[in-house]
Amino acid sequence: MSRLRLLSAAALLAVATSVSATSFVYTTDATVGALKGTSDATSDVTSSFSDDKVVLAARDDAASFVASDGSVRGARLEAALQHIRGKLPQLAASDMQLARAILTL
Repeated sequence: MSRLRLLSAAALLAVATSVSATSFVYTTDATVGALKGTSDATSDVTSSFSDDKVVLAARDDAASFVASDGSVRGARLEAALQHIRGKLPQLAASDMQLARAILTL
């Protein structure tokens, strides 16, 4: 009887370990995918707009936007976001991602 319990416990442990590892892999893949999207957006913006006057003028507004977690939206930031999306319509980035990219310029 004790062998049966021991085998059952070992089987349960093996199943739990594989489920945990699979969950870790899915979580890691999702996190890496999200970071890659942020990195791609930052790369596209910084390479395309490093000397753009509209975007550079929005740095202070972008800093306020990021610091307030999106609560403070200045007019220069709004203009820069529209300008960037007009130039790169295929760019799928949030306002926060773009504001952070502006700060890296």
